[in-house]
Amino acid sequence: MSAPDSTDDFVRHRNLLFTVAYEMLGSAADAEDVLQETWLRWVDVDRAEVRDERAYLVRITTRLALNRMRANSRRRESYVGPWLPEPLLTTPDVAEDVELADSVSLAMLTLLETLGPTERAVFVLREVFDFGYDEIAAAVDKTPAAVRQIAHRARSHVAERRPRAEATRSERERVMERFLSAVATGDIQSLMDVLAPDVVLVTDGGGFKKAALRPILGRDKVLRFLGAVSEGIEAVADVVVVNGAPALRIVVDGELDTVASMVVEDGRVSGLYVVRNPAKLARLDEVVTLTR
Repeated sequence: MSAPDSTDDFVRHRNLLFTVAYEMLGSAADAEDVLQETWLRWVDVDRAEVRDERAYLVRITTRLALNRMRANSRRRESYVGPWLPEPLLTTPDVAEDVELADSVSLAMLTLLETLGPTERAVFVLREVFDFGYDEIAAAVDKTPAAVRQIAHRARSHVAERRPRAEATRSERERVMERFLSAVATGDIQSLMDVLAPDVVLVTDGGGFKKAALRPILGRDKVLRFLGAVSEGIEAVADVVVVNGAPALRIVVDGELDTVASMVVEDGRVSGLYVVRNPAKLARLDEVVTLTR
């Protein structure tokens, strides 16, 4: 394969490959590293071996992402507090693809962290990108029969833990506006009304910013924590599209301080995912294209 042909094929599928790697890793930085390695391997591939460039490139990306996932699982044992995915500003078309937006939401990516590396790869390739069992088997080095079993197990695991009811985009926006208004005005009663009684708050400061070392469960405890971390701070908040859904972007003293994503069920906030680790907010100044 000539270098120009290699480049054209890679560039044509780059956004897809990035999305695959990001869904498996929850980190744009790691996904970019995987894409660089994919490219280096791709240019050495004999074109005669390749029947389907898309499937072949995804296979390389998947194998490299699996290696990275296994290495990351060891590193995360020493991570300070909960580990949350790296949030990304996304294009409007991501939100229009409901299945893609759901799969890249911070809530779903956090849920996928509870799967093993192979289970996560199989789930992503099958449920999000609709690859066949034979193609997935080649990517994860399993038999098609084994992949079917893994896919069934992963689907069941995710189904048991995902939100009970999917909120529409307009409903999420309405709830977020109520939340933002309550915070801005200091209206505690309105804030209580917009939070579900069993709301869960997960904060990721990475040891660099003030954050809870464990998830906080329950409206009263969440309110106390939010009050403690915001006391005496002058902040400006606006709504942006992060990972295909509305999220709060909070700026303090001219610097991006926090991104907060919400899970909305029955018109209330049931989950709050708050990323404060500065390393994970470094890409929030550019829009990323995610695609299937």
